[in-house]
Amino acid sequence: MATSEHDAIVVGSGPNGLTAACLLSQRLDSVLLVEGAESLGGGARTVELTLPGFRHDLCSAIHPMARVSPAFRRLDLEGAGLEWIEPPIAAAHPLDDGTATVLARDLAQTAESLGRDGAAYTRLMGPLVRDWTRIEATLLSPPWGLPRSPLAVARFGRQAIRSASGLVRSHFRGIRAPALFAGLAGHSVLPFEQPASAAIGLVLGIVAHRVGWPLPRGGSQEITRALCHRFSGETRTGWMIEHHRELPAARAVLYDVTPSQLLRLVDLPNGYAKRLSRFRPGPGVFKVDYALAGPIPWSAADCSRAGTVHLGGPFEEIARAEREVWRGRHPQRPYGL
Repeated sequence: MATSEHDAIVVGSGPNGLTAACLLSQRLDSVLLVEGAESLGGGARTVELTLPGFRHDLCSAIHPMARVSPAFRRLDLEGAGLEWIEPPIAAAHPLDDGTATVLARDLAQTAESLGRDGAAYTRLMGPLVRDWTRIEATLLSPPWGLPRSPLAVARFGRQAIRSASGLVRSHFRGIRAPALFAGLAGHSVLPFEQPASAAIGLVLGIVAHRVGWPLPRGGSQEITRALCHRFSGETRTGWMIEHHRELPAARAVLYDVTPSQLLRLVDLPNGYAKRLSRFRPGPGVFKVDYALAGPIPWSAADCSRAGTVHLGGPFEEIARAEREVWRGRHPQRPYGL
């Protein structure tokens, strides 16, 4: 064990841990970043998984929240060489009739693809998109104090607290807008009947209209590379600690780990340990990587221009799949991205 004391130690170098280490190293003299794997980044890495020359992101490839992240803005990752690609269409949602709805940066273009519900979509999303600069600080920060723009936050909260099913029923009458919103709300990994399952769908839609859904040129590894460029502390990789007593002395230790890992690593107060032990992980996802010989021949041309394609059919079909997953069952027709 080292005798010198660090100002801070961060255990785990996934995007959250690495970002925390970067911000700490801007203010403190001695920050140590500890990672059990041989390389930094956690899931934000890009490697060859199928055939030579085909590089795949281990986890997310599209990063809708990256451009609005206060931490990323503060770290100026673009100044560290990170380059974003914005697809012509953020997301497309193909339907059985061979057409697709689109989530475009332009609100009017999105509304046009929604047919009879285009005007309703504009009435719902237009005010929220305009309010974004007034509500983003509240939505993307810890819940401390009163919001700077309480009326704008209330307008958003009035819709976000609803279930996805309730929001769709109250605003839309056709098939196309509910299908598009189901693809967004599916990121909640909640049954669509649960309160607040609409929230992430609204946020993803707002962000698409404000800044798009970008992907980093070169893959998600480039986010990690840019963060590493901004980190000025010490790094230790390939060190899988078993208990916090293995760590050098430090004024503060931050853990970017799961609740079960934290229980193993740290001697926590009994009450907090009991709460963590009752933590139930949400449903997971299954990822398949393909090495394609050419473009996918989509029936709807807009799918070829989209960075993300939501595969799930109409609203009811995605709702059924999400409900089955929540119950621990494999849906016959799962929702895919």
